[in-house]
Amino acid sequence: MMFFARWKTTAILAVCLLGILLCLPNLFPKAELPGWARQFSLGLDLRGGSYLLLEVDMNAVVRERLESLADAARTRLRQQNIGYVNLAADAPGRRVTFRVRDPGQAAAAAAVMREQANQIPTGVGTTTPDIEVAAAPDGTISATLTEVGLRAKATGAVEQSIEIVRRRIDETGVAEALIARQGQNRILVQLPGVEDPARIKDLLGKTARMTFHLLDETANPFAATPPPGVMFLAAEQPTTGQPERYAVRRRVEVDGANLTDARAGQDSRTGEWVVNFTFDSIGTRRFAEVTRQNVGRPFAIVLDEKVITAPNIREPITGGRGQISGSFTARTANELSVLLRAGALPAPLTVVEERTVGPELGADAIRAGVLALAAGVVFVFLYMGLAYGLFGWFANIALLVNIILLLAALSVMEATLTLPGIAGIVLTLGTALDANILINERIREEVKNGRPPLSALEAGFTKASGTIMDSNLTNLIAMACLYGFGSGPVKGFAVTVAIGTVAQMWTATTLVRLMVSWWYRAKRPKELPVLGRGRGLFGWLSRPLFRLVPDVTTVPFMKGARVGLMVSALLSTASLIGAFYPGLENGVDFKGGIVMEVRTPGPANLAQIRASIAGLNLGDVGVQEFGSPDTVLVRLPVQGDEAGTQRAVNAVRGGLEQVAPGTRILRVEAVGNRVSDELFLGGMIALGISLLAMLIYIWFRFEWQFAIAAIITLILDTTKTVGFMVLFGVEFNLTTVAAILTVIGFSANDKVVVFDRMRENLRKYKQMPLRQLVDQSINETLNRSLGTSMTLLLAAVPLAIFGGDTLSGFAWVMLFGIVVSASSSVFIAAPIVLYSGEGKLRRGEVAKPASAPGKAGAPAGV
Repeated sequence: MMFFARWKTTAILAVCLLGILLCLPNLFPKAELPGWARQFSLGLDLRGGSYLLLEVDMNAVVRERLESLADAARTRLRQQNIGYVNLAADAPGRRVTFRVRDPGQAAAAAAVMREQANQIPTGVGTTTPDIEVAAAPDGTISATLTEVGLRAKATGAVEQSIEIVRRRIDETGVAEALIARQGQNRILVQLPGVEDPARIKDLLGKTARMTFHLLDETANPFAATPPPGVMFLAAEQPTTGQPERYAVRRRVEVDGANLTDARAGQDSRTGEWVVNFTFDSIGTRRFAEVTRQNVGRPFAIVLDEKVITAPNIREPITGGRGQISGSFTARTANELSVLLRAGALPAPLTVVEERTVGPELGADAIRAGVLALAAGVVFVFLYMGLAYGLFGWFANIALLVNIILLLAALSVMEATLTLPGIAGIVLTLGTALDANILINERIREEVKNGRPPLSALEAGFTKASGTIMDSNLTNLIAMACLYGFGSGPVKGFAVTVAIGTVAQMWTATTLVRLMVSWWYRAKRPKELPVLGRGRGLFGWLSRPLFRLVPDVTTVPFMKGARVGLMVSALLSTASLIGAFYPGLENGVDFKGGIVMEVRTPGPANLAQIRASIAGLNLGDVGVQEFGSPDTVLVRLPVQGDEAGTQRAVNAVRGGLEQVAPGTRILRVEAVGNRVSDELFLGGMIALGISLLAMLIYIWFRFEWQFAIAAIITLILDTTKTVGFMVLFGVEFNLTTVAAILTVIGFSANDKVVVFDRMRENLRKYKQMPLRQLVDQSINETLNRSLGTSMTLLLAAVPLAIFGGDTLSGFAWVMLFGIVVSASSSVFIAAPIVLYSGEGKLRRGEVAKPASAPGKAGAPAGV
């Protein structure tokens, strides 16, 4: 196994070289790269920008379909001379109903309604209608929108909305904007470099559906209800100072969808700003017909159910060109022309989540992340080199390759690196060396058991490979759950850790093995540098300088089994009580609301800012200094609906500008109540499914006693971590959910290593009492467990110190979880295996004294 064929060596080196080449494009500006080159990009939290989550109003989509169905039915029924009453569209019921006066005409009326159905493709050459028509004995006809029709309408509306959103944003000149569908009826928009997305939100929030209608001059626009086929619409900009209403016929004479161009300009006679538009051939023909047949009558131009203008038709307009006037300014005329050129949205869009980071804060985040990463690299490298000597330095080289491969994979995927992603890289520093620690400890055991160097190397890599696979798969399960149910940057964290985990399994078991084989063939050593100190500088560096615990330990851990279980149960019970009272401090992700981080020109006057925002009547206002005297954190509760949340954000911006002119918005997080509920549910599902998936995996790989012990311990570890968050006021948000899931992954990893040794010893020592065997297994894996915990601590401590406010909660939860997980393997998981396995894992066991260390039959590694 220590021999590598030439082709295999070449392949390993080729993978390393390919990783380096794929990373190189990230060192150059994108404009200077060839078309095939790929780069990962920085997330908005690192370079600044805005994140908007838009939701398509599906109620409006349904309502529009039903109203068009009702209009078509009204026209066709009159043409067929079918009398009817009570024709109405019922949006909540998703149906159109009416009653024919003569029940004998019910079948004909039902046929008329079926003619209005849209055919939805359901397969190759097959279709189904989008409405279901039924006739009652009393002559009542109902046409109900089917589930297939609803889904088709929703899909079409979202896809059309994405295209129109993309056009509108392109018109504004924002570079590298990301527009993507998220879920069934939502659209994700990321706008790099946009600090204040107010103008973008205003553009995206308008449906911009323009239609041309004739007015009903016989109707009274101020009546209580409009006559059939007529709607009362308000003027967009009243000219008299009084509310103006128009009686507009529902029939659309010309649709704005037939526009081919719209440009802002100035009227040559009056100098006022107008919007000049041009129709396509269909629109030109229809516009000419309507204006020719209705000379002298008023013709309303309607935009988003408001009348922009309603001039009289003086003469037929046959050229397909027209002009919209209506008290425009240069800006409003240009914005309307942008909206008309991009096209109308099929339904209104609502901003349900907003996150904005200024470039100043993004630069701070990059500095904090790079500093934490650099410090973590130095600490971990020194620890591995000094604790494991030459083989530790080999592991460090593999770790560098691991990071290169991770960045290369992110480049190929053109992924977005966020601040949680940097945290994932830092975490990879700690977990990536776990496999190397397992291998080194195994090699050390084999050497102490008297194996010759080559045999010890073979056994070390071979015996550790199964444990490495089991322990890392549990971590991948946690990351898969986090990716499946996480949101935004948290998904990036999961992807980063997962790629790093896969890469480190390869570098530890393949690349390090190759380097060790090269060294062995070159040196042919009589002993391996895994014990004691060597001579000279090379000897000093090649051999371990310290051990966290002695090689031979015989600590009777199981004597404290009952105490450990009782203390754990008490702490977990107290943590659960604390989770409900006083309760976790939910972040904006989970409770909704608004968080704004702002920086004033000078030291902030908190009382003045608080009074100004309180005057907006937006609920309880929290204003506090945040890190420095000129930085303020503003918190507002969740508003009534998502539209109210956006109005509150805009109002706070205006209020801050009045109190402290020149205030810069560093960060905005605005989450509506529906989104916060979904994020909370997704986080809880991710936690639950990760525990279940690990239970199934460990049950499959081990006896059921181990699976039960693992899952109970993971639950207890999670509750204690929650208790830590309650005690120290750590905010519970998506980032800390990522930390908890990472703790669960590490905790399962640690327990799998101990369980693997227990399983091995169960096969090896058939007569050893289970209590003694459990103690021995823990002692044998003690250096490995503490070593992995140490590398994780060394990687996470810089993150807690230098990672900034965004990642401090994540890092401290990680640090606490590492300590809890390491201790729970000994004092919770092992005792549960002991008590549940007595009489089952050891049937008919006879207590015999253990052999003395060093004699025949002595346990391996003792």
